[in-house]
Amino acid sequence: MTDVQTLDRVVIRFAGDSGDGMQLTGERFTADSAVVGNDFATLPNFPAEIRAPQGTIAGVSSFQLHFANSDIRTPGDRPDVLVAMNPAALKANFDDLKRGGVLIADTAEFTRRNLARVGYEVNPLDDGLLTDYQVHRVDLTGLTMACLAEFDLGRKEASRAKNMFALGLLTWLYTRPAEHTLNLLDARFAASPKLRDSNKAAFLAGHAYGETTESFAVRYEVGAAPVPAGTYRQVSGNKALALGLMAGAVKAGLPLFLGAYPITPASDVLHELSKATDQGVTTFQAEDEIAAAGAALGASYAGALGVTSTSGPGLALKSETISLAVMLEQPLVVCDIQRAGPSTGMPTKTEQADLSQALYGRHGEAPVPVLAAQSPADCFATAVEAVRIALVYRTPVIVLSDSYLANGAEPWLIPDLAAIEPIDPGFATEPNGPDGSFWPYARDERLARALALPGTPGLEHRIGGLEKADGSGEISYAPDNHDLMVRLRQAKVDGIVADVPDLVVDDPSGEAEVLVLGWGSSWGPIGAAARRVREAGRSVAVAHLRHLNPLPANTGDVLGAYRRVVVPEMNLGQLAALLRAKYLVDVRSFARVRGLPISAAELAAHLNDVIDRKDAQ
Repeated sequence: MTDVQTLDRVVIRFAGDSGDGMQLTGERFTADSAVVGNDFATLPNFPAEIRAPQGTIAGVSSFQLHFANSDIRTPGDRPDVLVAMNPAALKANFDDLKRGGVLIADTAEFTRRNLARVGYEVNPLDDGLLTDYQVHRVDLTGLTMACLAEFDLGRKEASRAKNMFALGLLTWLYTRPAEHTLNLLDARFAASPKLRDSNKAAFLAGHAYGETTESFAVRYEVGAAPVPAGTYRQVSGNKALALGLMAGAVKAGLPLFLGAYPITPASDVLHELSKATDQGVTTFQAEDEIAAAGAALGASYAGALGVTSTSGPGLALKSETISLAVMLEQPLVVCDIQRAGPSTGMPTKTEQADLSQALYGRHGEAPVPVLAAQSPADCFATAVEAVRIALVYRTPVIVLSDSYLANGAEPWLIPDLAAIEPIDPGFATEPNGPDGSFWPYARDERLARALALPGTPGLEHRIGGLEKADGSGEISYAPDNHDLMVRLRQAKVDGIVADVPDLVVDDPSGEAEVLVLGWGSSWGPIGAAARRVREAGRSVAVAHLRHLNPLPANTGDVLGAYRRVVVPEMNLGQLAALLRAKYLVDVRSFARVRGLPISAAELAAHLNDVIDRKDAQ
């Protein structure tokens, strides 16, 4: 009988060709982990070359899952288990596998041709390379073909089910429930009984293989994580962002209009919102990014919540329209799901390098509030906050997410919609100017201009892209008026700080002299790295920024309270440069731009070095 060993946490990576179903396999294993109450974090890693030849490193797709019986923040740095469907998957991921870890390899794919294609002169499963690892050579393809012989499928079609065989094996190995996957296959392939039954047969065969083979002396179990009571669901960042935009629109009592051009990795925002037409959502798939932004701004002017979603290249194309929204002082939410590199770059990989563009990437003096989500679930709250700021302050707002957050998933405590404060768009209902006229640029105590819906009797006004006269909104070329309007727009954005919570510092010992400050998705690696440093008996303080423009009012005081400030970012130090310039503090950058999340282990080692250097002074 196989022994069952209890573990605190496990990191599993499924890797194979882009057509091997690794994402589906990983998502199913994640869902089953959620069912048993594990905390989890995922990292889908798509190939940048979607048309790469089969069996090449460029075409390798992977899905990493970190599940645990306690709170976790990252999908893990290095997997404990690697499932390699071919030599390319092994070569691309082997260096990440923990020494002593488990490798499950599909021996059928380790042919001379496939080995030579990725540079293996001999089969790594046989040459001693893997002596320090727990290697399980499993003919996933052959066993799958054998168990599906009765279904009269073609070889190619039958071999595709090997991912289900692997999923069944891992489900048995880590004591996951099987019925949920079987139910999903029933629903997914309801229209094709042959595919339904063949995939179920492959899954059950993999499960039975684990149970009957003598290769696995131990199976594993990871218990449930303690979490607050409530209803949870698995959510990705893009899904949470879409739901947050919908919630913001509901709390404002406005229809939601999304103008978008499909672009990786933001397309899922469009896909999710297009399913919600029954919830007062209108989606417009435009021919290009400029048209998408223009349509969203027009919808905002007409009285809807105007939203546009994109990635970095699209944000560059939308910059003129965003500048127009700044000058019009019109609400608009711009969601930028960042990806790696300038130009086309690496569309499927992650980065945080759009910060400078979000802050300054427009012509003229065009200040825009900028927010950044810290985790997939946090995309919901960040979207609601962006809607609130856009409507209350009459301004476009940029929301920064990234590919890691967009495609990654975690448990999400579904919020009580009634507990979210209402958002009052405050549309003008009566004239506010002299002689019973309407002045669209008359301002309230927040410096927000009056917003009147087109067609409201008595509130007719002119709108356009030329500079406005203060108050009346008439076209003006007066130098002093232009100076005034530029300063008013900047003062309005600066004034948002009144609604920005102070920066909170996590310093359990109260003795830390090193502060780690992050923004966006660096939250997870920073938290994991700080945990490692503290477990080693060292002191380190942590703080995280959601609001990047304006920064919290106490940011300067927090920075000045520590001898060393380290800012980890997936760019070359954009926030670090801003903080150095604004607060004249010696901020040190920890920059990594690899198209992957920051490594918690690497960051922890760096922080220990910083602490050691400080201690030596």
